[in-house]
Amino acid sequence: MEKPGLYIVPTPIGNLKDITLRALETLQAVDLIACEDTRHSLKLLNHFGVRKPLMACEKFSEAAAGERIAGLIADGKSVALISDAGTPGISDPGARLVAKLLNEGLHVEALPGPCAFVTALSASSFDGAVRFVGFFPRKAGEASKLIGEIGRTSDVTIFYEAPRRVARTIKLLAESMPDRQACLARELSKLHEEYRRGSLAELAAELSDQEVLGEWVCLIDKADLQTNPMNHDEIMTRARALLKAGSSRKDALAILVNETGQSRNEIYKLLTGLD
Repeated sequence: MEKPGLYIVPTPIGNLKDITLRALETLQAVDLIACEDTRHSLKLLNHFGVRKPLMACEKFSEAAAGERIAGLIADGKSVALISDAGTPGISDPGARLVAKLLNEGLHVEALPGPCAFVTALSASSFDGAVRFVGFFPRKAGEASKLIGEIGRTSDVTIFYEAPRRVARTIKLLAESMPDRQACLARELSKLHEEYRRGSLAELAAELSDQEVLGEWVCLIDKADLQTNPMNHDEIMTRARALLKAGSSRKDALAILVNETGQSRNEIYKLLTGLD
């Protein structure tokens, strides 16, 4: 290695052929490899003949691991950070560790490589600004807030979702914006790679009666704010969806004001007219 430090090394998201030459070179050169799951990573490392000491650096041990890694780097050692798949720090552990090392003035270097949401975006046909929000929120209030933001954003919104939750999440989105175009991807780079494209209403119908496997990347196309302002019926539909999802009337009021650009008084009158 050119200098002691942390080297962030992306690993394949499915197809082992997607490992880069630089990633292999780095893994062979460092003194220690920090892994999200050592048992999982050992399979990958054994496949490529990498024999290095391993340590766990997952969500609950990241703080303690950071102390050890900082000490090693200060002593002139080099450490690679890998996650189970893809790029560390992207909805995987790593951000806290990087922040700690940077705050201590230690060297941090990131290698380019596989990332599930970037891969899916390139095949989605969506363009323009992008907003990646990690995993879709599980709490009803947070989910309602995010759906409201998606409803009025000029960005393409991307998130990850678990197989057991994807049908419900797409149904929630379809209730508020049925005609919005979306792209769903799973098993990227693997044998059963699949893309589904269409309106949220169409995708919700497809998923409602099917068993879906594998983690999903969900891409929701941007809103056309100039040509598709929300009309009265759409606002009422959205308001009912927010309340049904668990939002209070106060929260629904704030969300709708933000989404529609109308005054609080106008939205308040609409909300008071709901059953």
